[in-house]
Amino acid sequence: LWIVLGVALVVAGLSLADRKWLAGGKTVSVPGLLPDAPTVTMKDLQGNDVTLQQFRGKVVLVNFWATWCEPCQIEMPWFIDFQEKYGPRGLTVLGVAMDEEGKSVVGPFIQNQEFDLDGHKGKVNYTILLGNDDVAEKFGGLIGLPTTLVISRDGKIVKRFIGLVNHELILKEIEGQL
Repeated sequence: LWIVLGVALVVAGLSLADRKWLAGGKTVSVPGLLPDAPTVTMKDLQGNDVTLQQFRGKVVLVNFWATWCEPCQIEMPWFIDFQEKYGPRGLTVLGVAMDEEGKSVVGPFIQNQEFDLDGHKGKVNYTILLGNDDVAEKFGGLIGLPTTLVISRDGKIVKRFIGLVNHELILKEIEGQL
């Protein structure tokens, strides 16, 4: 009976911790152990191969998202703004679409979706790539969407945001890397 009660308490505690973790857009970083960004090739919406290595020397924000993900759509105007404002200083935003249907769903979404950008409408101005489970695994797997990584100029993953990102935290991280 004590063992069953103990296991139930541990499971309840982990479940509660997991809900709090995902709800708050938490960040993960391991000081002193910055993993290299993976060697991965993805296709853009035009069918071209894109690798992370081609952005070496830039700060790269990689955002895993999907067309059906509401928190992802909340973040997208911020990333449009970041690309516009910080692109000239060396930031590249890459959106990795995780829709199972791939280009047939993602392409029309990107082409037609307009976002409110401080009172005017605008479209995504950063590179959209098509992801899948294999790509996600190379980045260490995904717990949920959105998941956003910040990669330093030397190709190290310096921060991982899980869930809806805190605008001020990611802005601070980007500016710190630039």
